[in-house]
Amino acid sequence: MTAKTAAIVLGIILVLFGLLGFVNNPELGVFAAGPGNDIVHIVAGLILLAGAFTSLGSGMALKIVGVIYAIVAIIGFFMVGADGMLLGFITMNDADKWLHVVVAIVILAAGFGLPDDEAKAARM
Repeated sequence: MTAKTAAIVLGIILVLFGLLGFVNNPELGVFAAGPGNDIVHIVAGLILLAGAFTSLGSGMALKIVGVIYAIVAIIGFFMVGADGMLLGFITMNDADKWLHVVVAIVILAAGFGLPDDEAKAARM
């Protein structure tokens, strides 16, 4: 697997989850949901897809998005207000905090651990 493949797969997953958040569906009660969350997931997914298909590069896009998710995870543990909002627009509960930790780890591992192209992957 290459960074490009990971960026495409993760980008599609994030965009789909973000779009699904705007569909009227029964609340599962595990994760806090809101338009702020959905927008963040869509934007993160689009950055990954842009990285895969532009000169930004898949590895760099994965690193950028991974660092952003890591920052969101860290500040989520310290800065969520009494209303359950992070930075005033992202609804967050304990499950969301840990999900952001896992997402950051997965994306950063792909960004730092996978080769950018097929030639490098074949040499590994």
